[in-house]
Amino acid sequence: MSTILVVDDDKTFSTLLTTVFELEGHQAVAVNNHNDVIPAVRQAEPALILMDVHVSDGDTLGVLKELRADETLKSIPIVMTSGMDRSAECLAAGADKFVFKPFRPSELLEMIGGLLQE
Repeated sequence: MSTILVVDDDKTFSTLLTTVFELEGHQAVAVNNHNDVIPAVRQAEPALILMDVHVSDGDTLGVLKELRADETLKSIPIVMTSGMDRSAECLAAGADKFVFKPFRPSELLEMIGGLLQE
């Protein structure tokens, strides 16, 4: 069972993703504040991070860069999401994948399945 960290300030969306991941046999941990991401990663030791680019308290691109600069955390696959096309910016900052919202849970599961097997 893999742990997936979900970073999104939309509680309904976050709950939906948590439920989908748990139905697929994963453990899911949700965080809605960009300041809580690094501590949550250190505590949960996720196999993958799914992170919205913009949460209500700030932009998570800085968090993405911080994760990639940390020797103990930089190998965790990170999928960034947004309702705006910020794919080039996210990929340049170190994201493994970018998913444009809204997306189908089946599409996301297929994408992360590949990342979790790598």
